[in-house]
Amino acid sequence: MRPWTTTVGLLLLVLGLQQLSPGAGADEAPVASSNQVWLVDLGGALGPATADLIIRSIDDAHNAGAQALILRMDTPGGLDKAMRELVKAILRADLPVITFVAPDGARAASAGTYIAYASHVAAMAPATNLGSSTPVSIGGPTPALPTPSQEGPDADAPTPPPGDAMTRKVVNDAVAYLQGLAELRGRNIEWAEKTVREGANLRASQALEQNVIDLIAGDVDSLLEQIHGREVELSHRTVTLDVAGAQLITVETDWMHELLEIITDPTIAYGLLIFGVYGLILEFYNPGMVFPAVIGLVSLLLGAYGLQMLPVNYAGLALIVVGIAMMVAEVFTPTMGALGFAGVIAFVVGSLILIDTQSPGYDIPLTVVAAFAATSAGFMFFLLAAAVRARHGRVRTGQESMVGEQAEALGDFSGLGRVHVFGEDWKARAEEPVEKGEKVRVVGIDGLTLIVKPED
Repeated sequence: MRPWTTTVGLLLLVLGLQQLSPGAGADEAPVASSNQVWLVDLGGALGPATADLIIRSIDDAHNAGAQALILRMDTPGGLDKAMRELVKAILRADLPVITFVAPDGARAASAGTYIAYASHVAAMAPATNLGSSTPVSIGGPTPALPTPSQEGPDADAPTPPPGDAMTRKVVNDAVAYLQGLAELRGRNIEWAEKTVREGANLRASQALEQNVIDLIAGDVDSLLEQIHGREVELSHRTVTLDVAGAQLITVETDWMHELLEIITDPTIAYGLLIFGVYGLILEFYNPGMVFPAVIGLVSLLLGAYGLQMLPVNYAGLALIVVGIAMMVAEVFTPTMGALGFAGVIAFVVGSLILIDTQSPGYDIPLTVVAAFAATSAGFMFFLLAAAVRARHGRVRTGQESMVGEQAEALGDFSGLGRVHVFGEDWKARAEEPVEKGEKVRVVGIDGLTLIVKPED
């Protein structure tokens, strides 16, 4: 039990250090100063690892006495759960959080739009855009704004939006959420609804004209110049930004972010889960090997930790487990491949629906699913074929394995005598005369007596 307990203890220690890791990605947090502005980047899809880094950076920037934190964004969107956690952190932040869609050509699509609306100051660089805020997890065509099309006394009443009830619920929830942020920050409420229902987009100049953002800046220095002296309302107080000549602290990624980013990648988490299950199966099949159990347990726990931070479809997870169980059971049951084939189908279907989102960057590639399915099926049929060959092969152990083997007569005898076979001396009975040193063949066994006949 010692390797198991040691492995679990080390893993829990690594995961528990998340609460103790420095947020600025440095060995020590910067010394408190009122003349600092922190800068953290959001590049690519927003996931649990990036959201965790930004949230920790907001807290650490406040503890360091920074004037503000700039969130520089270039994102196609991300996971709804990660986005809402980040928005909550911005709303409760005790220092101004400034979103800056940059550099030129960047975008703040989907989740990025919600974050921009939630920030205390929203800025964009030239040649950037934001919008496309329809929840993609609902799938299907993008719902359109309701248009009055009825006649009669209720002609002014809007028609229900297209789509099923679940689609309308998700869209209406997103509209209300973004409009609430717009109302809180005094931004364009009507366009907030339009970008959710129609997936509308705005370039930087249009966003400024329609009161979606506060300013346009070419770079961070220009941004700091424009926000200097601006009053910002926090949750409990109002502050005036004093960022003239402020020291810019760029947040670097730390080891905790790197680890979290790796294990929350859907493909990595999926692979760790499968490797973990197969490692434990191998240990149970060959008890005492220890190494497969250690690797399997660590992989399984890391994969489970990564998956619990992702939008997982538990029906898909159950199908994967059932599929693996059926493929393993095929080796021990005479179903001639039927159980194994059904297990492969369950494994593939479960893998395809495991991640319950259509957010960019958070799907499991079909090639990865096919590779794991083919490997699992090949391993299963290899074991099955080996079992069939062993079943129809000749016996290799016990007295029965002596039948057909060659022996040597230890003396002249007709009837009962003795022979040497497998390094041992055995009693033997022959119906024909046998001479000493003659080669004989074992043709049967009668209790502890071998039945032999001459080799000619």
